[in-house]
Amino acid sequence: MLMRLADERATGAFLRDQGTLYLAEGRVVHAESSAAPGIDVLLTVGGALLPQGWQEALSLAGTRHEVGRQLVDSGRVTEGELEMCHLGALFDAAFFVLGPASGPTRFRYGVAHWLGRVRPVPAEAVERETRRRRALLDSVWSCPDLDTAPVVPRPPAPGQAVTGRQRALLRLADGVRTPTAIAWALGRPAFHTLIEVRRLAAAGLVETPRQAGPAPHAPAPQDCAEPDIALLRRIRDGLEASL
Repeated sequence: MLMRLADERATGAFLRDQGTLYLAEGRVVHAESSAAPGIDVLLTVGGALLPQGWQEALSLAGTRHEVGRQLVDSGRVTEGELEMCHLGALFDAAFFVLGPASGPTRFRYGVAHWLGRVRPVPAEAVERETRRRRALLDSVWSCPDLDTAPVVPRPPAPGQAVTGRQRALLRLADGVRTPTAIAWALGRPAFHTLIEVRRLAAAGLVETPRQAGPAPHAPAPQDCAEPDIALLRRIRDGLEASL
């Protein structure tokens, strides 16, 4: 359906359960998803823009669908900063909107987004990047449960290094926050956080609370399509301790 709308050079909102793609003349101009921090979060939490600056631009230009242009013309962000942050938010949200579990699709013709056009992207490129990201996640650590479950840290093995970026994520891995909730708190794209969490899992540095074992007499949840993770970690820890 997205490719058909692109061929038609349609303008409007492509709606699915996980969010919305906004099209202008068949190209994707913005994307939003409840699973991904929006451009406002990436700009303000990331430190490029003060929250009051964002609110002012939204109030002044939101009804004209020119918030992006207002941010640049007022000198609050540069054109390059806006474009990079916009593309990051667009591809991040599109990953969830175009996911296989995102439900039925509807299209509302004529709908425009309040941000305005920043850097339109061909729909084919958005779809291709979404497929690439999905394959990349599975190549890092094929356990989709990690994307939606709260995560908790595990102690690093002796001599195992943890980067500053990983430490910031691990501090928020409290057994309550999911990876996407951590992304919102850090002001980072959700997909990048999913990748980091899967890398940490592959290194044995995070796990989901359910991996610690089921409650007494409760049926054990179904494992991912991977070898026994807990067993592999025990073997790894034992080998590293013996070196």
